[in-house]
Amino acid sequence: MTELDAIAFYHSLLRFGIKPGLERIGLLCKELGDPQNDLRFIHVAGTNGKGSTCTEIASVLTKAGLRTGLYTSPYVICFRERIRIDGEMIPPRRLTEVTGIISEAIGTLNRNGVFPTEFEAITAAAFLYYKQESCDAVVLETGLGGRFDATNIIRNPLVTVITSVSKDHTRVLGDTLGAIAFEKCGIIKPGAPVVTPVSQAPETMDVIRRVCSDRNAPLRAVSAPLTENCFSDAAGSVADFNGLTVRVPFPGAHQIENAALAMQTILLLREKGLPIPDEAIRSGFADAAIPARIERFGDPAAVILDGCHNEGSSKALAEYLSAFYPGGGLLAVMGIMADKDQETVLNNLLPFFKKVITVTPSNPRALSAKDLAEAIKKHGKIVEIAEDPRLGIDKAFSEMYDYNVCVVCGSLYLAADVRDYIIQKIKRQEEK
Repeated sequence: MTELDAIAFYHSLLRFGIKPGLERIGLLCKELGDPQNDLRFIHVAGTNGKGSTCTEIASVLTKAGLRTGLYTSPYVICFRERIRIDGEMIPPRRLTEVTGIISEAIGTLNRNGVFPTEFEAITAAAFLYYKQESCDAVVLETGLGGRFDATNIIRNPLVTVITSVSKDHTRVLGDTLGAIAFEKCGIIKPGAPVVTPVSQAPETMDVIRRVCSDRNAPLRAVSAPLTENCFSDAAGSVADFNGLTVRVPFPGAHQIENAALAMQTILLLREKGLPIPDEAIRSGFADAAIPARIERFGDPAAVILDGCHNEGSSKALAEYLSAFYPGGGLLAVMGIMADKDQETVLNNLLPFFKKVITVTPSNPRALSAKDLAEAIKKHGKIVEIAEDPRLGIDKAFSEMYDYNVCVVCGSLYLAADVRDYIIQKIKRQEEK
């Protein structure tokens, strides 16, 4: 089995779709010897901010000398980035070894009429790999929701984190914030402390408080540091958390709140006995990195890449653009999934764009560039259809001199299509 064979195996399970429930993942993990029961987890759910918060927590734990697993989705650059230890992706050889074991276990279940989904198989593979590699802690990001998410097969986590909740995946999770929050809160376990931002909508916070009370789970509602204790620029922020000053490498005011969640989680882990010195916190935050989260390329930035795809993340990008490019008039390359709330994303972002080049991300769920263009024209914007994502980037670079910045946004799948291509083009520009 090669790396490509392993990835193809997981993708082959897409035919089983998204099927909420813990029975299949439970049977699969049992077939593997329940590796998740021998691991310690920080479990993170929410709509926005999961990736940044998870990355910062994992980076700090690694700097503290703890062997730290990080499980996230979806991937942007490479499939293997979903399963990492101490910042390093699972090596190709180990991916194939683990996948061979997963494939055999799934074959056994299939013969008994049980058909795990792609996400369930990848989650089980991560559990197995982390156990084999003797991880001290695993930062575990949910895939969809929480209550019936495959990651929720774990027992009591060290800490549970509920990041900002907004409307997304409404067909599966419900069409109100309360219903969505209830699904996210499904990961809250009896006695395990819960961290969440005080800025949650009242409807969301009511649900979080009720579930925490019902499960006797201590709640830490976290606020971002006071403005006078923060300094932000287009590349990130410096924030003071009760006397501990850290560099937050992700730009945007919303990232200070995400960092506050990560900081509170780290302090709770300290209370539980994990040795995490202040210097590990400072260096962990400073070195945290994640692609396609208001990621800037060029100096000064010529391209901003962001995988925003829902109400909360598009609002965060809009707030960033308002703060650092208040005049608007920007160029955009945009591609969106058909099952997302396109109108909300457009309403949040289009005021900053003079022209939009529409593309179709390479995903079966993508909205066509033509249909997206028609929706954007209704807002009175200049639109050009490129269809192919790389062609869209080429068109944007050919017109860059007319604009201050090009913003590439709308989907993490689009970011995956073009990130390396953007880096190559920027590099060639700088070499001229």
